[in-house]
Amino acid sequence: MIGLAWVVVGGFLEPVWLIGLKKYSDTHSVFWLLFTILFMYISPMCIGFAMGEGMSVGIAYSIWTGLGAVCAVIAGFILFKERLDRIKLMLVMVIIIGVVGLECSTVIG
Repeated sequence: MIGLAWVVVGGFLEPVWLIGLKKYSDTHSVFWLLFTILFMYISPMCIGFAMGEGMSVGIAYSIWTGLGAVCAVIAGFILFKERLDRIKLMLVMVIIIGVVGLECSTVIG
């Protein structure tokens, strides 16, 4: 379970560096560049810790990217006023169902 916690933390941190990258693109500020580089390092480091705890590569990566994608869509909607329609919401739900299903398949199987 510690491995899953690391993947979740890393998944939540993945959109943090994406937000930093967007901010850097808008401002060209050295602060946002360093912020982005820091979180580009920390987020995948968390997935490495998860795999070190025995989580399989495929499951860890799937949860990490799925959670990161969902959080990035939510962050884009909240922070950057990006459009979120029914199709996007449905597809985000598919990602969530897939990630939960993968985790359940490891626990059950």
